[in-house]
Amino acid sequence: MRKLLLLAPALLAACVTTSEQPPVHGLVPGQVCDATGTEHFIGQDATSDTGVAIMRATHSRVLRWAPPGTMLTMDYSPSRVTVRLGPDRKVTAINCG
Repeated sequence: MRKLLLLAPALLAACVTTSEQPPVHGLVPGQVCDATGTEHFIGQDATSDTGVAIMRATHSRVLRWAPPGTMLTMDYSPSRVTVRLGPDRKVTAINCG
């Protein structure tokens, strides 16, 4: 009987449901990247301040730096911005995904 009383809260907790939907891999609700109007970042140094400004301008949740010669995954994430860099660590391209 004592074991049943100790096990009861755990069993009840397993029955609790939540109204929130579980996160989908690669998708952050309400955060969709839009790279239009980011041309003014081209040629800037790759600094943390630049990264924050790019994320804010594109409404992204995730920032991915892509130095030359770096292999990137091909999975698409609508909440991610990819910033490609030249050999001099300056921004050469900005795109979503």
